[in-house]
Amino acid sequence: MAGGGARVGAGGKKKALHDRIIEGNPGKRPLTVLSFDGDEKLIGEAMPEVKGYLTDEQCAANLKNYAETVYNEIWDWLHKRRCAHLIPIQLIENYAQNTARYIQCEQLVSKHGFTTTNSAGNMVAAPYIAVGQNYLKVANSIWQQIYQAVRENKAVDYKGENVSNDIMERLLNVQGG
Repeated sequence: MAGGGARVGAGGKKKALHDRIIEGNPGKRPLTVLSFDGDEKLIGEAMPEVKGYLTDEQCAANLKNYAETVYNEIWDWLHKRRCAHLIPIQLIENYAQNTARYIQCEQLVSKHGFTTTNSAGNMVAAPYIAVGQNYLKVANSIWQQIYQAVRENKAVDYKGENVSNDIMERLLNVQGG
């Protein structure tokens, strides 16, 4: 039975650009870097209105809901990089909501402490810790999707000097000498 093909993120991780330059780019693959400057046309789209569920008042301990703030910051970041039109608005909303809930869990841990007692009177970790970790895990997963779209649309060929061609660099990096 077929496995459905390659999975996103499967395989070895890319080496850092610095490491590939130092090693002389042994695979001779094109080197790319992110470029946020260029001659692209500025896309003049307005930020979509923040949905009501991102601004709802929180019932837990009078905590502030930061979802709207996170939403605005991410939209501005994407807009400055001319990538806002590439990301589905639901992805930005989900990221903002999960990040805001993670912040709320951290506030509750700060307010109530790291531990609590269970019904038997035993000391246990505060439930906000695990809940917050789950929100952070989801937020990071969503951020990887957002950043992947930015990375794929902003990568340009590296045009810098190959460090391995510099004779003095090679002399200084000789081992055992």
